[in-house]
Amino acid sequence: MKFVRPPFKGENKGHYTAGVISKGMLYVSGQLSIDPDTREVCKGDIKDHARVALDNVDRVLKEAGVPRDHVVFCRVYTPDVKYWGPINEVYAEFFGEHKPGRVVVSTTEMHFGCLVEIEAIAEVDED
Repeated sequence: MKFVRPPFKGENKGHYTAGVISKGMLYVSGQLSIDPDTREVCKGDIKDHARVALDNVDRVLKEAGVPRDHVVFCRVYTPDVKYWGPINEVYAEFFGEHKPGRVVVSTTEMHFGCLVEIEAIAEVDED
């Protein structure tokens, strides 16, 4: 196993690593709609929350040297199904023509009051 630790500046007290590479796959831990450098929760609308969470996923992908089009599956968590449409719009902008598998899960209230959390699984080129 290889652990992927982007240079996030904020202290995260959670007992996990942002990404783990194992057997040719990158597992990106759930990334909230929180700035990992300042630890401030997004103050914008649901689309802004989705962008922040996806940007955090992207930072882990980049640290691992894995392009977005290698993502094979995502789980998206949000506290209300009414957010599905706006999250889907931002998600489509983020991935473009690439369409990884995905599930959107409507949850209860989320940690820190965030409105989006996204985890991802991606293939790693083993050159």
